Amino acid sequence: MTSELTLFVLKVAFLGLMWAFVFAVVYALRTDLFGQKVRKLPAGGDAPAPAPAPMPMAAAAPAVQRAPAAASVSSSGASRLVITGGAKEGLEIQLPPEQLTIGRSSDSGLVIRDDYTSTHHARLLNWNEGWVIQDLDSTNGTFLDGTRVIVPTQVPLNTPVTIGTTSFELRR
Repeated sequence: MTSELTLFVLKVAFLGLMWAFVFAVVYALRTDLFGQKVRKLPAGGDAPAPAPAPMPMAAAAPAVQRAPAAASVSSSGASRLVITGGAKEGLEIQLPPEQLTIGRSSDSGLVIRDDYTSTHHARLLNWNEGWVIQDLDSTNGTFLDGTRVIVPTQVPLNTPVTIGTTSFELRR
């Protein structure tokens, strides 16, 4: 009698362990496919500032950071984007009137296909008669003259912007 009870308990424990393994695998797959589960913060209290969301064109004026350069030239006269490094080196693009999206997606204005570029990586915005670069929460970041762009930052003329393995500059 005891051996049958022991065998039954072992079977149930093994079955429970197998189901726990199945749920762990499903959870890991779900996390890989859809990202981490987002926790809601309590309504009051000291909550950390949320990560900046991509800014729609009709949004209020962003806090634009000026590019750190001693003799920076405003990008107000920029009319073209010239790729200075990477697979498309030498390519020139006429800047659109309002914005230019950059990424691996085929619907981007500037498509960069490399392993270090996100699908929707960054956006160039024509803001207050100058061009501003905004990183769209990319994995590997957007760099303006070697400095990572965290907030929308004004892009001076002839200053290198690096996305993945591609560098470009705004020119007249």
